[in-house]
Amino acid sequence: MIRVVHYLNQFFAGIGGEDKADAPFEVRPGAVGPGRALQMTWGDRAEVVATLVCGDNAFHADPDANTEAVVAAVAAAAPDLFVAGPAFNAGRYGLACAAVCAAVKERLGIPTVTGMFPEAPAVDVYRSRVVMVATGDSAGSMQSALAGIAAVGLRLADDAGLRPAADEGRIPMGFRKSWVADVPAGRRAVAMLVAKLRGEPYLTEVALPQQAEPVPPAAPVVDLSQAIVALVTEGGLVPEDNPDRIESSSATRWARYPLAMLERNQDPAFRSIHAGYDSQWVDADPDRMVPVDALRALAAEGVIGGVHEYFYVTTGTGTTVAHAERMGEEIARQLIADGVQAVIATST
Repeated sequence: MIRVVHYLNQFFAGIGGEDKADAPFEVRPGAVGPGRALQMTWGDRAEVVATLVCGDNAFHADPDANTEAVVAAVAAAAPDLFVAGPAFNAGRYGLACAAVCAAVKERLGIPTVTGMFPEAPAVDVYRSRVVMVATGDSAGSMQSALAGIAAVGLRLADDAGLRPAADEGRIPMGFRKSWVADVPAGRRAVAMLVAKLRGEPYLTEVALPQQAEPVPPAAPVVDLSQAIVALVTEGGLVPEDNPDRIESSSATRWARYPLAMLERNQDPAFRSIHAGYDSQWVDADPDRMVPVDALRALAAEGVIGGVHEYFYVTTGTGTTVAHAERMGEEIARQLIADGVQAVIATST
């Protein structure tokens, strides 16, 4: 039977949400949370012998030490396969899953696999080093994600080799491998050409890399003492009834609110709806996210020309590149129309 060690964060291990993100590294025997579903999928082919758990904040507070702890625990368990996540579109969790997979694979020679949304931050950083099964952007796709991880994991543990990424539902790793196909190359090429001419879907065998479009930096402000400065945040700070229905993750909407309304912070009070961090400190004092007090002080000292009367907000966690580009362009057009010359963008 294949021995498996599984890595989870505090949420999927059942400890808690963002308020428990400082949970320290620990080792638990057997399967926990999603690991139990993996166990059921594998049946008698594989067994989760241990689950490693670490809070998202705790891991990134000391990633080197926590990675060392993971590698030591995996070495002690001597598994045939290491699985992390799936992390879906999570930022910190995804980076932790990819980092520990890379370390276990490269330092112990044990095959590893995780699950990621193709636009997750960890993909660009680790895609060439870590086998990743493509998932949806949230745990709503847990069942299909675990099925993909289970299938790819068995192939890795059996040393059966990887098939083309599209065949296995994986995120491409950026390298090519030759294998014997059932259909000769000439016939495959003609079939692709015919499909293309007919407007039918087809899959090229020579996929070109896709690179993010470079964003040129804005020109510097000529005279900051004459500039109107606006505050923009992806921290999800909205009136407590969230009148514009901005999503807590995977946002498609943005809004703007008067700074005077934020400064009063009563009826309604402002709070953060962001699902990717512990917002209690921002809820207690919104200036921690939108520092209007500091900006007004700079205006009073003549460092800047003035403060724009609105602040702009959306939610950054899980937001796709396409929606981020669209919202950025829409916000920029509004800022320019309002005569704003500079922006301070605050983040979580």
